[in-house]
Amino acid sequence: MATRQSVTDEQQEQVELEATLRNGSLLMALAGVAFIGYGIVFLVMNFVGTGFELGVSTLNGMTKADLDPTVAYYISHLHVATAAFIISTGIAITALSWYGVRQRLTWAWATAVVAAVTGLALALPMHYTADAFAHDWMTHLGPIYVATVVFVVGVVMAYRGLNAA
Repeated sequence: MATRQSVTDEQQEQVELEATLRNGSLLMALAGVAFIGYGIVFLVMNFVGTGFELGVSTLNGMTKADLDPTVAYYISHLHVATAAFIISTGIAITALSWYGVRQRLTWAWATAVVAAVTGLALALPMHYTADAFAHDWMTHLGPIYVATVVFVVGVVMAYRGLNAA
């Protein structure tokens, strides 16, 4: 009788860990989609917005129209490149999470984590160095912070599910 109960408990625990893995990989993939969306908004605002980027309407009181056209074009080209890398990182994270992590592929989980951490670790600290420009952090970084929290929760859940087998 005690043996039958322990087998049932183990099966129930396995079902719960599978659900944790599935939900964790879903959250990781959703964060990847959010990164893609942020990159698309970043890209579109480069061409149609009056400011420089999300939450940065002026630089030292100057708008894009006030800049030398060569400088404005150079900044625009950097924004397009940045948007491209944000979008491509989001695509990689989404695909790795949705197709790899759900299939218990540890390398897919690790690659998604390294891709996201590398991008965030290089990009975010620059926003807190010196007072080079003023930005509305809620608009400028808020969406990325929300996506990052969702990603981290998904990473922890998926890790628990990956290591349960």
